[in-house]
Amino acid sequence: MQKVEETVRCPECGSTHISNDYVRAELVCESCGLVIDDGLIDQGPEWRAFDKEQREKKERTGAPMTYTIHDKGLSTMVGWGNRDSYGRSIPTKNRAQIYRLRKWQRRTRISGTIEKNLAVALSNLNRMSSSMGLPRTVRETAAMIYRKAALKKLTRGRTIGGTVAAALYSACRQCGVPRTLGEIANVAGLSKIEVGRNHRSLARKLGLRMTPPSPREYISRFCNKLGVSGDVQTKTLEILKEATDQELTSGRGPVGVAAASIYIAAILCGERRTQFEIAEVTGVTEVTIRNRYKELVRKLDIEITL
Repeated sequence: MQKVEETVRCPECGSTHISNDYVRAELVCESCGLVIDDGLIDQGPEWRAFDKEQREKKERTGAPMTYTIHDKGLSTMVGWGNRDSYGRSIPTKNRAQIYRLRKWQRRTRISGTIEKNLAVALSNLNRMSSSMGLPRTVRETAAMIYRKAALKKLTRGRTIGGTVAAALYSACRQCGVPRTLGEIANVAGLSKIEVGRNHRSLARKLGLRMTPPSPREYISRFCNKLGVSGDVQTKTLEILKEATDQELTSGRGPVGVAAASIYIAAILCGERRTQFEIAEVTGVTEVTIRNRYKELVRKLDIEITL
């Protein structure tokens, strides 16, 4: 218990020896034992910290729960530093015991087959997400999808990498973060066919609801990679709006339509990019860009001077 600094008198005996019992959240008189108040809120110490040492000294909680770690980040960690919680060096005679505790903690942290599977899969998921620069929400959603698949034993007969890539692609679709199937397949080191097959299987068996991606979602990222101006991006969005109004995007791959629209807009704005350059950035073939380009130019009555 901690003594109250302000002058508070006990209404029963008039004593000023009053203490805060933080365990029971009570204000107690030390002389007669009267509970003066209960349901107290622990305001805690001063939270401002100006360097790492102060922050660690005042820190009272651990990291938040996350689904990107197989045990959700809630298990006890026995650190490798030979110091106790007060920063004092652990005596040499006790270090063998600490080493054994550390070893058994590692063994018990991953006990079952599902946990072993999750440990490997979520490690791959974090690696792929980091290399693609995906936000935290996508990582958490992908980890949740993979956990559901593992608990329903949908990972049997499939590679861990293929299922992780499928979960990541599904999470990108659900969170509205545009990433093509080819991009995820390249990071995972797999073929688009395998990732697409796993994605369809997960979506069907887990009942994932995803809206079809729109070509507009890819425009900003593709234009930045191509290094074109904002005028090209604006013109591309105008072309896509007209194409959508005339239902020219229905039944077409959104990436192919987006690539063809950028190609047309770049020509109209005088910032011409070759079909090969656009194909390298978007991940579709030059034939696809050429077919979508001809169709859009013909049906939207766009005059192109080559």
